Amino acid sequence: MFKLNLKIALRNLWRNKTSSFINISGLAIGLASCLLLLLYVSYEWSYDNQGKDASHIYKVLTNYLDINKRIEGTGENTGNMAGPKLKEDYPAVQAMSRYEWGGPKLIANGTKSFKKRGRFADADILNIFEYTFLSGDRKTALDAPNNVIVTASTAQTLFGTTDVLNKTVRFDNKLSLKITGVIKDLPGNTSVYFDFLMPWSLYETQFDWVKSPSWTNYNWETVIKLDPSTDIAQFNSAIKGMMEKNHPHSRSFIFVYPLNKLHLNSTFINGKSSGGKIEQVRLFMGLAIGILLIACVNFMNMATAKSERRAKEVGIKKTIGATRGSLISQFLMESLVLTFCSAVMAIVLIELTLPLFNNLLGITLAISYSNFYVWAGLVAVVILTGLIAGSYPAFYLSSFNPIQILKKKGSKNNGQFISLRQILVIGQFSFAVILIIATTVIYQQIRFIKDRPVGYKVNELVEIEQDGNLYEKFDLLKTRLLQSGAVTALAQTSSSITRDGSSFIGMEWQGSAAADKLITFNQIATTYDFIKTTGVSLLEGREFSPHFASDSAAVMVNRSAVKRMNLTEPIGQTILYHGEKRTIVGVFDDFIWGSPVQSERPMVVAFNKGWGGRVIMHLNPANTTAANLASITRIIKEINPAYPVDINFTDRLYADKLNTQSILGVLSNLFGGLAIFISCLGLFGLTAYSAEQRTKEIGVRKVLGASVTSLMKLLSLSFLKMVMAAIIIGVPVADYIMSGWLKSFEFHTTINWLVIVLAAMGTLGIALVTVSFQAYKAAKTNPVQALKYE
Repeated sequence: MFKLNLKIALRNLWRNKTSSFINISGLAIGLASCLLLLLYVSYEWSYDNQGKDASHIYKVLTNYLDINKRIEGTGENTGNMAGPKLKEDYPAVQAMSRYEWGGPKLIANGTKSFKKRGRFADADILNIFEYTFLSGDRKTALDAPNNVIVTASTAQTLFGTTDVLNKTVRFDNKLSLKITGVIKDLPGNTSVYFDFLMPWSLYETQFDWVKSPSWTNYNWETVIKLDPSTDIAQFNSAIKGMMEKNHPHSRSFIFVYPLNKLHLNSTFINGKSSGGKIEQVRLFMGLAIGILLIACVNFMNMATAKSERRAKEVGIKKTIGATRGSLISQFLMESLVLTFCSAVMAIVLIELTLPLFNNLLGITLAISYSNFYVWAGLVAVVILTGLIAGSYPAFYLSSFNPIQILKKKGSKNNGQFISLRQILVIGQFSFAVILIIATTVIYQQIRFIKDRPVGYKVNELVEIEQDGNLYEKFDLLKTRLLQSGAVTALAQTSSSITRDGSSFIGMEWQGSAAADKLITFNQIATTYDFIKTTGVSLLEGREFSPHFASDSAAVMVNRSAVKRMNLTEPIGQTILYHGEKRTIVGVFDDFIWGSPVQSERPMVVAFNKGWGGRVIMHLNPANTTAANLASITRIIKEINPAYPVDINFTDRLYADKLNTQSILGVLSNLFGGLAIFISCLGLFGLTAYSAEQRTKEIGVRKVLGASVTSLMKLLSLSFLKMVMAAIIIGVPVADYIMSGWLKSFEFHTTINWLVIVLAAMGTLGIALVTVSFQAYKAAKTNPVQALKYE
């Protein structure tokens, strides 16, 4: 029986080439879209979820308290004492590791030098994460300060081979390190990522301030591995008072949160996780399922559109003894064969589009065809899709009464299918309306954020790391760059102008209360020409100047700081900054340093020659960008020959802040457009069904003098009514969903009713074009052929 049904399915597939192609193409696009989105969802869902002990790894987070001891914010950083104290006092902590942010660091092999992602971490990190060692001993790989672990790709880059155990590399152009381990490259969806890993003991020898015990210098991150039997609620309750006990004035407390959940649930309100990227992942998961369901509905529509041609077949088979079950199995077999063909085409589409998709997202997604679970998942999706898509046609066609069919009354049913058909069309286009409005609102919100004034000359600046000789020879670098004419100004800063890198509490000023010490201020350390270089607007006073020796004890503050400190005349006021008396010499306007969707905190820009890290340069607009970069590269290389020159455009660094929203916008537009396209295929199928059902009626009307226009109106009107019903349903749903989404942003646009009107008109227009094509084709049919058909 199986073999017979397969033959019939293949024969029908070949006989109806056009409809089969439309069915296969629509379902293939739906499957490909669904699988691509699910591939991305799987990537995000499995963040920090590698290894059998991933569920026992926790990150130590810090809740910051306001003056009323209420939680005002949650951060992922800790001091350097929290981790060791947890390991010492709580037996449930099996392993603990601190690590720093892990930026690009210089690593070299002879004349080959590269900036790679390097991290310092406690040796216990090897007992927390299950790194795959290709060579070396996990137990001793980080037991000495001059040891280093490299990834396989880093070893290949440096030596051209992974057989590099016990070879020496040069770190930061001043230290020789011995490679004591080579590990498999880390996946992109891990938060503790690195190209090479160095021991914390080496970190402490390089910086005295790292060695100094601190509870409130929130410069590091800490992870722990807990005993599987640990009750997390009780553990968090037990460690809540640890900060206050060891540092009474900290006004904060720590707690642990599963590392494998933090990536998707990184937004905390009142110390409780309240979402984050999980909302975007759920959106894409819903979009994937929605697109697949639309594709399945299209299959049903196209199958029932051709039901008249199959009615006689069903009648004859039932007359000669075929059971309804055998007919159902036959039609389901046809559906599965067609779905299999669609799946093959979908895989081809995925492989063709995956490189573009990866480039779009900036990640690496791939389908591992050697993985049993991948094939099991694909087979499950194909079977499930085939059954869902083919179930209604199978049960619908097999229910025909053979007597009515052979009397040519098979198409006249009790109206049940028409009712379901209307539901399908309305559901499809309601989804399309929601997608059109949603993608438009997302685009508007992204534009709204992008158009928010940055507060500095984002398009005219470049930045470099202050590596090697660039720190000690900054004055020489500044002189030579200005003399070259490549830049008009430059400044040394403690962090990038685009990234919120440091904050502090404990500042005092005239009239401040004890509670004001708990206010969190952002901070940047710099020397001269910060305002001149960045283009930040100076509202009062001046910036630091070499003509004023007293500026070594000066600060500038932003508008938000003046407001928060309630200063009417801030210039000349004395404040206590990190325990030192400082004088306010300037007030500058707020600029976006943190998230573009949040308001800025009070900020202090302090004069400090010993606290560098970045060099910000304002390019000379009189020269071409290429000429400016060439001059900058040449001068930096002459002053700092051991380091590669890595110049970052500030506008690109700023654009990275909007990466999550940009991905949301691109994917929703792309797959929303595909969903609308697939919906139109379904409408095309239903129009074909309607035209086929009314073949005789069309012929008679043409003989009696009906015009093509009137026939097109006759065929199109019922579908356009259903699309209008979809608009009426979809608009309020889209408004509700997107209004809630916009409220998640502190700065957001509003839903313009013009957008809703245009979305409704666009949907109606798309439906009209789709329906009109098939209606025109049916209306132009020769009436003789139509009557002969009947």
